[in-house]
Amino acid sequence: MLVKFNLNGQPKSLECAAGANVQSLLKQLGLRSVRNSDDGFGFAGSDAILLDGVLHNASLLIAAQLEGCNVATAESLGKWNELSLVQQAMVDVGVVQSGYNDPAMALVITNLLERHPSPSQAQIEDALSGIFSRDAGYQQFYDVVALAARRLNEPAYQQAFAPEFRDDLKVVGKNSPKIDAFKMIKARPCYVEDRIAADACVIKMLRSPHPHAFITHLDVSQAEALPGVVSVITHKNCPDIPYTPGGQSAPEPSPLDRRMFGQKLRHVGDRVAAVVAESVEIAEAALKLIEVEYQVLKPVMSIDDAMAADAPIIHNEPIEYGVGAPADLAEQNEHADPREGKLIVNFPIGCFPRKNIAASVRGHIGDLDKGFAEADHIIERTYESKQVQQLPVETHICYSYMDGDRLVMHDSTQVPWHVRRQVAKILGIKQNKVHIVKERVGGGYGSKQDILLEDVCAWATWTTGRPVYFHHTREEEFISNSSRHVAKVRVKLGAKKDGTLTAIDMDFRANTGPYGNHALTVPCNGPALSLPLYPCDNVDFLVTTYYSNICPTGAYQGYGAPKGNFALTMAMAEMAAELGIDHLDMVEKNRVVEGQDLKILAAIGEGKMPAAAPKVHSCALEPILKQGWEMINWDSPKESDGDWRIGRGVAIIQQKSGIPDIDQANCAIKMASDGTFIVHSGGADIGTGLDTVVNKLVAEVLCCPLDNITIHSGDTDHAPFDKGAYASSGTCFSGNAARLAAEAMKEKILKCGAEMLGVEVYKVELVAPGIVRCQHHDQKVGEVSFFDIAHKAESGTGWGQLLASGCFTTPEFAFPYGANFAEVAVNVRSGEIRLDKFYALLDCGTPVNPDLALGQIYGASMRAIGHSLYEELIYDEQGIPLTRDLKTYGAPMIGDIPKDFRAVLVPSDDPVGPYGAKSISEIGVNGAAPAIASAIHDACGVWIRDWHFTPEKVLAGLKLL
Repeated sequence: MLVKFNLNGQPKSLECAAGANVQSLLKQLGLRSVRNSDDGFGFAGSDAILLDGVLHNASLLIAAQLEGCNVATAESLGKWNELSLVQQAMVDVGVVQSGYNDPAMALVITNLLERHPSPSQAQIEDALSGIFSRDAGYQQFYDVVALAARRLNEPAYQQAFAPEFRDDLKVVGKNSPKIDAFKMIKARPCYVEDRIAADACVIKMLRSPHPHAFITHLDVSQAEALPGVVSVITHKNCPDIPYTPGGQSAPEPSPLDRRMFGQKLRHVGDRVAAVVAESVEIAEAALKLIEVEYQVLKPVMSIDDAMAADAPIIHNEPIEYGVGAPADLAEQNEHADPREGKLIVNFPIGCFPRKNIAASVRGHIGDLDKGFAEADHIIERTYESKQVQQLPVETHICYSYMDGDRLVMHDSTQVPWHVRRQVAKILGIKQNKVHIVKERVGGGYGSKQDILLEDVCAWATWTTGRPVYFHHTREEEFISNSSRHVAKVRVKLGAKKDGTLTAIDMDFRANTGPYGNHALTVPCNGPALSLPLYPCDNVDFLVTTYYSNICPTGAYQGYGAPKGNFALTMAMAEMAAELGIDHLDMVEKNRVVEGQDLKILAAIGEGKMPAAAPKVHSCALEPILKQGWEMINWDSPKESDGDWRIGRGVAIIQQKSGIPDIDQANCAIKMASDGTFIVHSGGADIGTGLDTVVNKLVAEVLCCPLDNITIHSGDTDHAPFDKGAYASSGTCFSGNAARLAAEAMKEKILKCGAEMLGVEVYKVELVAPGIVRCQHHDQKVGEVSFFDIAHKAESGTGWGQLLASGCFTTPEFAFPYGANFAEVAVNVRSGEIRLDKFYALLDCGTPVNPDLALGQIYGASMRAIGHSLYEELIYDEQGIPLTRDLKTYGAPMIGDIPKDFRAVLVPSDDPVGPYGAKSISEIGVNGAAPAIASAIHDACGVWIRDWHFTPEKVLAGLKLL
């Protein structure tokens, strides 16, 4: 049928099927703002449009419903080169992070203000209830609405939404717009899906319906014969290369226990066959023509199942070692099943696949027995976590094509250099034949550190020569994406009567699922990022990671710390209660302090032990705890309200700022012909604002305007190596590399400027805005501009274009610290838990861009609150995952945020980070669970030792269930 309607004020006639999906149609028309991030359920709101002035989800409409209507998308806001009032407010508040559904958010807020120019909080929550924001945490959107509403009457109104720091600096510590916010909020081409050519083929994956099975029969002939099918990839025609999906340093500290396709299937959603076809419809039809028969095996779903003496073996393939093979390797391989492929261990990581152990390590300091003998009181408790998902609003996506004899991949990834390395290895080609372009990333939170579809996409293009894209559905995100490891942690504490710790014993057991990516490093961070918070002379820890048949796990923000911190903090709270000591007083008595050597960290590594015990160079926990105590009125009375009881809780937290002696970052700068700068940063900005941080650090060193600097990042052809966006390394490592490159450029500029002025170098200095000046006794002798220097450098008598580079590595740690304070209300009749107050106070050193830092805190805190109160991946008795869409999963929306929600930056000055900066984006997920759980106990006397926390668990603790 022919559908006629007005689209963003222009008449449109469209020939299409009457039942065609409107979201798909609008994307075909080039409207990038109307995105699908939830399989067309209409839950995430990324597909919001206005139909005759009323908000609708485009994915829930059919073409016939557009007839004669006025349709408006986010492209209608503002002008092509100007932001609308609401879009500008979003940029000014600093709420734009990954940006994926921010165009839709701007459209929703614009519609709200048209209906309610001065909206109430209830009206704001109602309007925004249909938008899922995983990165921003919702709280700052109240500021956006208030600012936009004020500017309706006062267009020039300005307001600061974050404090500023460091009066001695020009741009670092000050609020600046995120440099890529404009193109993201305007829905300009910047994501992978915006780059896909019209003639690109699509990959659709046939996935295992069983958690544990062998393929006994596989016939793809009918699928291959279907017109429009280009290729079908299975275990019979894929590379026989063991690898790990984890994008980490090489050699990988994870077992290489995966093949692109295997005959053995280890989870629901595991790969059976990939169809490469000329359309989605053809690919989906071909999937139905594939014949598969399975030998179904008994699944292993829990840590206890994996430990059982008669447990099925998840990985029974032959094992090889790079170095350090155990003496009984031949015995381990005696009954190996070659149908399962091959498993390679690069170096000893305590991997015992025949016991379902992917990795294990033990360490200690002091004398544990002596410590417990000195204790007046000892407690021993076990704490457990559930499996939760990262939920990036942009699902995983990759697009590949051939450029001559080179493979080019546009990828939504945190680790472009690791993708290049892994893809080249799997394809059996040199790395210079692979070009990875990291596009804007619509949320990652660790999940896009894993290489989950790039290998298949690369192989499809390499073997067919066709451009190909692979885009996960939301269901695929749930069943085949990486998620947070499940943990079971036993903690034994010994303490004196006054609360002084004498001994800590931690047994950290993790469930890594079917594959061992991050199986060593994530669980090791459980003790590594919790035990140092309470330095004790006598500590023992054991880490054991088990294989199972749950859906895959991998990297997720916090990276082990949330589970370790939950267990240790709760044990501290329980010890304080038994000793009759205030929990916060016990924290203060035992916590880490600035200048301390963290002896326990000399016994824990991520594939490499620190050379010496790391030192705490900066720590603002003292002012953080004092300020949090005052904000929440820690000692004030807690009055009951009917069946509601009030309680307060606290948790201190820490993270790292990259991995010393393992991570490396590089940056290169070139001066353009007019004295401006092009910066090639290896860092991968995944929505955190890393490009903005690099921009500001370079501007600070070179005394030039921010607009005189252009950043190119995350492109393996056009930027130098950087290990990637993980381990909270961006600001410290990638930022320091940029600072060093800028300082090297500054030296060259000063030398050239001095030569042009005819004076010695020590007599000149850089001054804003981009000038080399020679002064004598406060009298200006002479100056040359960066423009003058660039012109001279590129002349026939010049020095050549000014180029500089910087490489940053360090043996030193930069630890960010913080505390979460929570106040909850618990209904002792219904078990309902209400989070009334949540205060996140964090020390990230010098906040390079404070408003973006606050947004990182709000977003991370809200994800952690979701894990604590709402979220869980659920399986039935056969091991089949039941949670496969956003609505069923239960991630928090705007109506779920705490009544009083505040993020606070408490500065310190760290000598490792650039201008005293430390990391901020990851630490915020580490403390919500124990802060809320200890508050629940304070309210009603119930200790909940497994999270998330539900009314049923409260009632069970009260003996009412």
